[in-house]
Amino acid sequence: MRLLVTGGAGFIGSNFVRYILENYPDYEVINLDALTYAGDISNLEGVMDHPSHRFVQGRIEDGELVYELVRQVDVVVNFAAESHVDRSIVQPQVFVQTNVVGTQVLLNAALESGVKLFCQISTDEVYGALSLDSTETFTEESPLRPNSPYSASKTAADLLARAYFTTYRLPVVISRCSNNYGPRQHPEKFIPTVILNALHDRPVPIYGDGLYVRDWIHVVDHCRAIDTIMHRGNPGEIYNVGADNEWANIELARKILSILRKPEDLLTSVKDRPGHDRRYAISSTKLRRELGWEPLTPFDQGLAATIDYYIHRARARDEG
Repeated sequence: MRLLVTGGAGFIGSNFVRYILENYPDYEVINLDALTYAGDISNLEGVMDHPSHRFVQGRIEDGELVYELVRQVDVVVNFAAESHVDRSIVQPQVFVQTNVVGTQVLLNAALESGVKLFCQISTDEVYGALSLDSTETFTEESPLRPNSPYSASKTAADLLARAYFTTYRLPVVISRCSNNYGPRQHPEKFIPTVILNALHDRPVPIYGDGLYVRDWIHVVDHCRAIDTIMHRGNPGEIYNVGADNEWANIELARKILSILRKPEDLLTSVKDRPGHDRRYAISSTKLRRELGWEPLTPFDQGLAATIDYYIHRARARDEG
């Protein structure tokens, strides 16, 4: 099988490329990434020269390039997206261009090329926010109520994917995942920010009161979920991916500081993000029941390994 993985130099995409190459030696991967701030070629260290991997630098909005690549593959897995919420507040037009227009270009190329499957990788943020005192979780039937330009652009992309399935019968599956953590995550994201700032005894920024709750899943468990959906999912379906592992930002930051043996007075409240969603919680019951997937990485184990990764990375940079 030949895959086109878009955004394959980003955090989740690069982990997925590695996962496929390690677990499916007979598969081939074409990896398309624009190498913006979110994509880093160093994320592909050790696999760039893999005989089953070909890297192409380019944007998913480039119709000519996308069509040339899509016609060579069986499956498209679309990770490519502007994904930093803070940046979307400042430059929403960039998010619309990549996440909406780019996804439409990919979908059209997939339709014209007759691919066997189009996997749209999405986020739980399309469902909006839950209250802190609620026990509710998002299901695949929850209404779409995005609250940031980022999540609105991802919602639009999901709806385009759904429309291509309904109108043109393009075999599409959509996965919506909770917050990922693990190696190779961009340093602007929450867990790397806490780790790296603490390692250098710098203030650890916490938005507002810190009572923003997220469900955290290890990136490899997410990759396993995509693998499961890609091979056993039903076209036209949506699958939520979560680990039932909710943490308030302030409590997670305290946990990381404790592991690093750093003082809690590094925690520093900063001005809150506009429209900040209080709580995300996602139910992966459908994925577990229908396709047999479940997360395997215990949070304490995964977090400790993630911290070790950033410690070694920081040391290498300081020494270099």
